[in-house]
Amino acid sequence: METLPTTTVSSSKSERRGRSSKYQSTSKPSVIMAFFSCVAWLYVAGRLWQDSENRVILNNMLKKNYDQKPKVLTVDDKLMVLGCKDLERKIVETEMELTLAKSQGYLKSGSSSGGKRLLAVIGVYTGFGSHLRRSTFRGSWMPQGDALKKLEERGVVIRFVIGRSPNRGDSLDRKIDEEDRARKDFLILENHEEAQEELPKKVKFFFSAAVQNWDAEFYIKVDDNIDLDLDGLIGLLESRRGQDASYIGCMKSGEVVTEEGGQWYEPEWWKFGDEKSYFRHAAGSLIILSKNLAQYININSGSLKTYAFDDTSIGSWMIGVQATYIDDNRLCCSSIRQDKVCSVA
Repeated sequence: METLPTTTVSSSKSERRGRSSKYQSTSKPSVIMAFFSCVAWLYVAGRLWQDSENRVILNNMLKKNYDQKPKVLTVDDKLMVLGCKDLERKIVETEMELTLAKSQGYLKSGSSSGGKRLLAVIGVYTGFGSHLRRSTFRGSWMPQGDALKKLEERGVVIRFVIGRSPNRGDSLDRKIDEEDRARKDFLILENHEEAQEELPKKVKFFFSAAVQNWDAEFYIKVDDNIDLDLDGLIGLLESRRGQDASYIGCMKSGEVVTEEGGQWYEPEWWKFGDEKSYFRHAAGSLIILSKNLAQYININSGSLKTYAFDDTSIGSWMIGVQATYIDDNRLCCSSIRQDKVCSVA
């Protein structure tokens, strides 16, 4: 009778152990499934949130595009558009006409003669080391002081033409400034560097500066080794007054020098064709241009090509415009003609 309780207790313990083991074996998969369910829920929630943000951005973009969508044009709107196009066309036509007028010399500019057009502006080339030659010219054919002012009253301006030193503000520049203050007969080209290799470009700066400062019938470039018969030159110019597009000088052409180091060597000789011959052009000793041709150089100076010499450079520019070539033997300074208006000093 005493063994029955013992057996009952043992069996109950055994039963509890079996239940606990079964519970533990079934709880692990449940925890794992719950974990993956949470992960899946978080992933789906994140995607839904992202899709929601994308929809907001897309809606904003659609709304913005809709606001910028062109509205249906009314008749008045179309007429306004056509009016703007017509106005734009008129502006373009006016600009083209203005450019043409400028190229023909109709640009209003300052004048030293109180509104009356001068006969001529004569620019005599000079350099930093040419003080003695300038003094010689002033003592011979070129007027000084009051005589120079009276000549300007007759309509003729004469200036020595020089650029600036490569070392701006040095003693060379200061001496020229002092001489100009004393004589008042210089045209100083502030944007030009007075150097041998820059000499072909000097003619562009001269004609541009002369046109900008004086309103004249003719603009004349003279080399620094040329003496002038001033009265004879003035008479020649008077006979040509009113002749637009005049390119006047001692016309010549000749062989292009292709050998480097030779006198008058042209580095771009290959541009002059197989015959290696220069086109017709006025000799560089004395070149005369009418107002509209000088104005053409002034307007287009930034794009005009210069060659090794200023006379051939000017000749190349004149080929592209409606210039009237006037070959006047009186302007051949080295000739033996008695009525020539210039001679080699």
